[in-house]
Amino acid sequence: MPLSEHEQRMLEQMERALYAEDPKFATALEGSGLRTYTRRRVYQAVAGFLVGIALLMAGMVAKQVWLSVVGFLVMLGCAVLAVTGWRKAPKPGEQPAAGAPHARRQGRQKRSMMDRIEQRWQRRRDEQGH
Repeated sequence: MPLSEHEQRMLEQMERALYAEDPKFATALEGSGLRTYTRRRVYQAVAGFLVGIALLMAGMVAKQVWLSVVGFLVMLGCAVLAVTGWRKAPKPGEQPAAGAPHARRQGRQKRSMMDRIEQRWQRRRDEQGH
């Protein structure tokens, strides 16, 4: 059962108030910045992994065991960061295309947020009914 018109209006008013009061927080709730953040984190981890390989190789060439160990630890840490960042990244279908105009993108994100809220509401009602 979808939300009534009154419930939808109330939800839209609350959403507009949230955007007006704290647009940065509202954007964070939508997850628009999350995808960019996790992608950047994964790229940094890959770059760090490459630096770790270079340190490992330099340590082997210079016969400096400690440098090779540091390189290996850098590689290990960056691999963990890349894997955790990749798992936390939103799926491609969850975000609109990056080239879309801001107004259209914002409308899609609002609709997506409304859909998620409506689905949660429906699940709660179903759980209470059974």
